[in-house]
Formats: sequence, structure tokens, C-alpha cells
Amino acid sequence: MILLAIDTAASLCAASIHDSEAGAELGREVLDIGKGHAERLIGVIESALKQAGLAYAYLDRIGVSIGPGSFTGVRVGVATARGLALALSIPAIGVNTLEALAAEAHAGFQGRPVLATIDGRRGDLYCAVYAPDGSALSKPAAISTADAVSLARRHGVALTGNGADAILAAADGDALFDTRLRGATADIGFYARLAAAREATGEKPKPLYLRGADAKPQSGFALARTGS
Repeated sequence: MILLAIDTAASLCAASIHDSEAGAELGREVLDIGKGHAERLIGVIESALKQAGLAYAYLDRIGVSIGPGSFTGVRVGVATARGLALALSIPAIGVNTLEALAAEAHAGFQGRPVLATIDGRRGDLYCAVYAPDGSALSKPAAISTADAVSLARRHGVALTGNGADAILAAADGDALFDTRLRGATADIGFYARLAAAREATGEKPKPLYLRGADAKPQSGFALARTGS
């Protein structure tokens, strides 16, 4: 199976072409652009396809990061994955950023549960705990740093993701195991492997938003309608 994995949940605009039967990556393109994913993503995908020597028609599946992460970035990635899947009549599979971060940490630090944590940038952390086999021990949630420390103590975890420093600083000297992986998202190869291993159910991937959007519609500025 030839799979395209894409990730736009954080600052990276990333695509990978993965051969699941051979267990090999055929091509990749990863740009650290911060913003502007909508303008760059198709070019990034086509660059990865070119490296693999393949066209869109050779794809059997699409994997996409569904968040949590940047609201705009997640929307861009999910919309692109769904559009390509529809056009190519192939399944699209969603992978959340926390499970991908945990998979990356487990690859180097096996045998211990992992608390994957992303800075929510509004005084909270996006967190979830994953067992060494990848199964979820807690659901993804936006929680306070204090609650994240309690979660880490309860499960005896290794920490990974860019929210780990906040947990360590608040742990008051507790010896929490630290993987030193500090990304807001995982390497694109882990999204590809997780999406390839997942059963295709026909369900469309949906953004995973753990709280409301930062941008709110303005109120109080609407002009009153005049009677007709």
C-alpha cells in the first residue's frame, strides 16, 4: 500500500510517501514555515511525490494530522486530505498529534507510558497518556499544568512534546522521566506508520479541537436593520 501522510498541525508543512508493505519511505518534503500552510501544502505534497517517482494515481491511502494544534493549520490539512481522498476515491485516515508524539517517544524510550503534551498557548496544555503498545490510557484533553503534573505522577510516564518543560518546572523536584523530545508535532514518518496500520472504516477525518478557537466573531458592531 502506498500512503501519503501530511501534517500541518504546527509550524511544519510536511508530506511523506510511505510504502507500508516494504516498510520504507519513498519520498518526503518538510518545510518549517510557521504560517501559510494553505499556500504551500500542495507544492510540498508534489515534491514528495516527485522524490518517490510517483503520481497521485498511485496512492492507496492518505493519512493526516487532525490536531490538536494550530486551528488554521489543522483545518488546512484535514480539508486537503479529504479533498484528495474524494478525488482519488481512496480512504483518508486521521492521526492525532499526541499519539504521533507518543509513538515517536516510544521508538526511543520503550517500556514506559508516555505523556504527550503540547502547549495550548492559553495557560493550558493538550495532554494524553499512551501505553508502550500505543493504546490510550487517557483521552486527549486541554488541562492545567497542575493537572498535567498529577497525570504524570499517576501513570509514571515519560514526558514528550513542547509542553513538557512546563510540567517539569511545576513538578517541584519530582523525578519525572524526560525524553527530551520537544516538538509541537512528530516526525511525518510516524503519522505515515500510524495511518498505514489503522483500519479504514470509511469515516472521514475530522479536526480534533480540544477548546474553542482563539479568534471570536466580533459582536456589538452590527448595524440595526431599518424597517421596510
